[in-house]
Amino acid sequence: MTGKEAIAYIESVPWQGTRLGLERTRQLLSELGNPEQKLRFVHVAGTNGKGSTAAMLAAVLQQAGYTVGLYISPFLQVFNERMSVNGEMISDAMLGEITEQVRPAAEEMADPPTEFELMTAIAFLYFLRQGCDLVVLEVGMGGRLDSTNVIPPPEAAVICNIGMDHMRELGDTLEKIAYEKAGIIKPGCDVVLYPNEDAGVMDVVRRVCQERGAALHMADFSALRPLEDSIHGQRFSYRQYEDLRIRLLGAHQLRNAAVVLETVEALRRRGYAIPCQAVKEGLAAAVWPGRFEVLCTDPVFIADGGHNRQCAAAVAAALQTYFPERDIDLILGVLADKDYAAILSLLVPLARRIYTVTPNSPRALGAAELARELAPYGKPTDVCVSAADAVAKAFGGAQKDAVICSVGSLYMTGEIRTAVLQRNS
Repeated sequence: MTGKEAIAYIESVPWQGTRLGLERTRQLLSELGNPEQKLRFVHVAGTNGKGSTAAMLAAVLQQAGYTVGLYISPFLQVFNERMSVNGEMISDAMLGEITEQVRPAAEEMADPPTEFELMTAIAFLYFLRQGCDLVVLEVGMGGRLDSTNVIPPPEAAVICNIGMDHMRELGDTLEKIAYEKAGIIKPGCDVVLYPNEDAGVMDVVRRVCQERGAALHMADFSALRPLEDSIHGQRFSYRQYEDLRIRLLGAHQLRNAAVVLETVEALRRRGYAIPCQAVKEGLAAAVWPGRFEVLCTDPVFIADGGHNRQCAAAVAAALQTYFPERDIDLILGVLADKDYAAILSLLVPLARRIYTVTPNSPRALGAAELARELAPYGKPTDVCVSAADAVAKAFGGAQKDAVICSVGSLYMTGEIRTAVLQRNS
């Protein structure tokens, strides 16, 4: 297969749908020789921040001299972003070759794997072929029944910020969702937790750690000492670490960085050599596109894939921190099955003008319908036929010193980034 053929195969109808459970993945991997049993992992779950946390951690481990795999979802612009080694995403040739290897086993299964399960198997084979020392493995949805949870006990199970999302699949309370996230905790692993304001969430994670004999380590956000903050990045200190830098913006990213540093300490205790200089250089080098990303500065254009209440709150806080008293023009696109009313309530009051887009997803809320939902806010609104159309209109209508921010769904963020970067190339 070519890379293009592999992607078409993986995304084809037989594999569509979301069905939580581990048996299909286990069966498929068994037929492939159980590559996951020959790898070591840092498993990353959470409602928000797991991608940023995974990216920063992978960058630190790479700077420490390890060969590091990174598995993420979804992708922003090209499918191959889902799996990478030391910052280089899988090649089309390798993707085609491994998909061809997986295909017979998948097609022989009476209960066929889902698209995500197929990708997970491909990724494990890829990471094994590349000789990865560690794989930073992002959970797709939940944790306990997510395809990635077939792995042996990880070196560290990292649980990022937990909030209300995917309630239909994971439960309608924070405690139920926390239980699903805590499903990645396995006997003997270290657990690193992003502290949650909800005491019930903390109790759930503590209980699971006790039941499974896993050591719990929590980030201490009171130990964060911000030093400098601008749209070019942040400087901070944390515990014994002095004057660290990250490119990622927003106070929530400092908290994610604290989780990364606690994970580094957990890995050190397990014998991994991670020098302080590698920590500094890795954090400074880490990028995570589409998360409050400044794409240009004349005018300022921010791209963020925030798609739930917590994300919207973080974006709103960052806009007010970095751009006080500036006009904000929003490009909005949301999925119909998200709590988009909460997203709008947090972001729309900040806006001067709004451009609505239909994200590239069958679950999308149409741009025209979104505009109707916005009507009670009384803000000028333009319905756009595409992400590129919204970008063109936003640039054309931006006043001097305005800030344009695209937000609401990762499924349109890739197209937004492409349109902005092409315009400014």
